[in-house]
Amino acid sequence: MTTTLPTILIIDDEIRSLETLERILDDDFDVKTASNIGDALQILEQEWVQIVLCDQRMPEMTGVEFLKQIRDQWPNVIRMVISGYTDSADIISAVNDAGIYQYITKPWQPDSLILTLKNATRLFDLQRQNEALSIELKMMPGQISDSLNQKRELLRSTYQHDDGIVRTASSPMNDICDHIRQVAPYDISVLLMGESGTGKELAARALHYNSLRWDKPFVVENCGALPDELLESELFGYKRGAFTGAVEDRIGLFERANGGTVFLDEIGEVSPAFQVKLLRVLQEGEIRPLGSSITRKVDVRVIAATNKHLEEEVAAGRFREDLYYRLATVTVNLPPLRERRRDIPALANALLDKTMATLGKTVKGFSEEALDCMQQYHWPGNVRELQNEVSHMLVTCRGDELSADLLSPRVLRATPREESQSFDSLAGLDGSLKDRVETLEAIILKETLIRHRWNKSRAANELGLSRVGLRSKLERYGLDQPSDSKVVSL
Repeated sequence: MTTTLPTILIIDDEIRSLETLERILDDDFDVKTASNIGDALQILEQEWVQIVLCDQRMPEMTGVEFLKQIRDQWPNVIRMVISGYTDSADIISAVNDAGIYQYITKPWQPDSLILTLKNATRLFDLQRQNEALSIELKMMPGQISDSLNQKRELLRSTYQHDDGIVRTASSPMNDICDHIRQVAPYDISVLLMGESGTGKELAARALHYNSLRWDKPFVVENCGALPDELLESELFGYKRGAFTGAVEDRIGLFERANGGTVFLDEIGEVSPAFQVKLLRVLQEGEIRPLGSSITRKVDVRVIAATNKHLEEEVAAGRFREDLYYRLATVTVNLPPLRERRRDIPALANALLDKTMATLGKTVKGFSEEALDCMQQYHWPGNVRELQNEVSHMLVTCRGDELSADLLSPRVLRATPREESQSFDSLAGLDGSLKDRVETLEAIILKETLIRHRWNKSRAANELGLSRVGLRSKLERYGLDQPSDSKVVSL
């Protein structure tokens, strides 16, 4: 089966530029060229062109003017400008009048240009697929509704079964999940507290899908990522002309979630000025879009999350007390991963399954040694850091098992659990310098051996020790090779 290359039309009055672009793009695209507007229009009428790449400065008209004409006649074509001039007026005109996908400046890098054009091709394909799906949706609304309801039920059943939160039978999360299920059916605000990466959004979804609003929208907004005006427009919406760039009315997240749940992450980061506006929504159940004089009623449940101690923020005057009590009808504290060490193997395996599905790469799983090392590490980034570590191990793995040597050095250097008691006796808070150095030495020995897959010759060579000297230290600290570790021969 032959693959048809996407067609790109390049318009430039400089012949050398056309030849250069054609030569670079010819392997990845069906390249058509035109040195004037007339030839370009003829090609557009005869060929199925996906992308138009047009020079800005041409004798007959500017590239933006021509692309505006194309927009009117062939609106689905992806339009791009290439120019050696970076006049801001040209760029603004290109975006507003011609609706261009990209403004490319000279000199351009071949690899970057090819990547940009390939992305534009994907956008064109998505537009075509969207049109086809829209037609099909209009023809079968009943089937679509049934399918949507089935997916909602499936999603809800996931959170009803185990709250979507992976844990063991003895996990400290069990009591928290029981508390979430108890609180979920009641239409009250909930404040989720915990360090970054502890799963606050997952807990918010569990609250939503176990509530009476489960079949209505669940929307998320990170309040710490946006300045006040942008956050206000995102949450409350805006009217056309409310600010520069507001070319049409936009519905805010509160209206989109009407009847459902709004999850406000990083609520502790909002400014005092915006706290007042948010309090009005919670008190009155109404919003006012930017640029509008009319308020609108909304019916939403608000779940907020923060990694700050809001009571301390209230005491310091940085967070409004009345808003705090509106948000914290019920407070749920999520523990950091270091307090859930028994959950780490189950979490790591669940994250591995998800990562394998995403990356399309399959392995048998983790070695026992790798899981043991992961349980000893304190995970300051919590579950999010664990997810990154699992992804790193899977990508760098060359075999069929994720062994301990694939772990990042910071994880390998964590104090081993089986030696923690002896380390405590050697290097407690009142330990001598000699005791503390011995503790550090044992940690370095274990990390080096794991990294070299327990090849003692390589480890000894790196550490500047003889094999006899290394063996003596291993016996002294009780460092034994795990039964599932594979020794790499010299």
